[in-house]
Amino acid sequence: MRPLTVESLNPSISQVQYAVRGELAIKAEVYREQLKQTDNNLPFDKVISSNIGNPQQKGLDQPPITFTRQVAALMEWPMLADLAPNVFPRDVVARAKELSEEIGSIGAYSHSQGVPFIRKSVAQFIEDRDGFPSDPGHIFLTGGASAGVSLLISMLITPPTSGILIPIPQYPLYTATLAQHNGVVLPYHLDEASGWSTSVESIEAAVEKAHTEGITPKALVIINPGNPTGALLDESTQVKLVHLCEKYSLVLLADEVYQANLHQPESHSFTSFKKVVAQTRSPVPLVSFHSISKGVSGECGRRGGYFECTNFSEEILALIYKMVSVGLCPPLSGQIGVDSMVRPPKPGDESYELWKKETDTIHEVLRTRTRTMSARLNALPGVSCVDSPGALYLYPQIQLSKSAQDAARAAGKEPDAFYALELLDETGICVVPGSGFGQKEGEWHYRLTCLCPGVDEYVGKLENFHRGFIERYGA
Repeated sequence: MRPLTVESLNPSISQVQYAVRGELAIKAEVYREQLKQTDNNLPFDKVISSNIGNPQQKGLDQPPITFTRQVAALMEWPMLADLAPNVFPRDVVARAKELSEEIGSIGAYSHSQGVPFIRKSVAQFIEDRDGFPSDPGHIFLTGGASAGVSLLISMLITPPTSGILIPIPQYPLYTATLAQHNGVVLPYHLDEASGWSTSVESIEAAVEKAHTEGITPKALVIINPGNPTGALLDESTQVKLVHLCEKYSLVLLADEVYQANLHQPESHSFTSFKKVVAQTRSPVPLVSFHSISKGVSGECGRRGGYFECTNFSEEILALIYKMVSVGLCPPLSGQIGVDSMVRPPKPGDESYELWKKETDTIHEVLRTRTRTMSARLNALPGVSCVDSPGALYLYPQIQLSKSAQDAARAAGKEPDAFYALELLDETGICVVPGSGFGQKEGEWHYRLTCLCPGVDEYVGKLENFHRGFIERYGA
């Protein structure tokens, strides 16, 4: 029998890179296990996972929303409402009963597109947000937004001459999925000097370059608010982007999972692309993604999300349905999480005051941490950091000396990965180097979350490490 080898597998797999859970995250888990030993010989007493937006991860302090968990508990075991009659608020019991009547047991499959009742709730949420109608038949519930992104990209790509326009820096899900399906990455750079703004001219130049190389651009990815940058698009730019998609016949893939994570609401507000497309009466095919993993929910492990299709023909919607039906249905616990996200308690409901207190606290904590962290990082020599108005991250640029660059390349690493590995080795803080997100030649960054508690201690470790790194390798 011939042995199974890497060479005998799908060659596209070897091209897939996902830095968020790559080398640094793997090494951080090794350190986490090592810390359990009494004589671990490590210079830190805990690993801080700042590499991923995972709000409820052990070591971070964002608690689950009580309303969401109470509804989930009664859906898992409906008998709890009778066994503990004074524990659950009346609106929670009513919500669970309503969902149970629609779903039955969450141990059974649902409709492949998602529970129809919950899709109606999502449609109402979208209508209330945007002021334009939404069709539940055009909404697909998914196992997190990532599942929907992967599905749409896989359907759009006709290798080897199809490309997708991707912002740089970008969330590596996009490049990883394109590698998996033999699609071409068509990068366009965001402008760091103007707060990571999106340049329509930069995208248009990328389209024209693709055409000269025989590549057909099929879609434009916009992440708003941005990941890893936290940048937030203004409505006038969104209108221009929609018109650009019309001009070049592009599908618009709008990753809007951070729409509730706004840190400067007095000056920055979120506008969905669904609203812009509706207002301009654009024929652009639009797919909008949302998730329970971010916002104030932070329910990453439940794997709940949705995408809405706008300006898609019934024939294409039928093909999308066929593809999602191969996976039978998205997780029911995630679908219930989506329902709690789009239908939170209302004023007058028994759960409302606690829900309001919890969500206000989460927003304020993230707002304060983001402001404090960006200010202190900007005060470091050789560091510049945009004060992110949205999402869960900061993306500081670091100046690295020739000595540091030489040491990195001698170690076979990109300079920012070298910096991040030394940061992990010395402090236990795990970040993601900018080389995992894409960046301009000769620039180096890293992404870290603003979710970590104990900002003084956390940022203090970053400051002390950076100063020590400069002492070792020069400014």
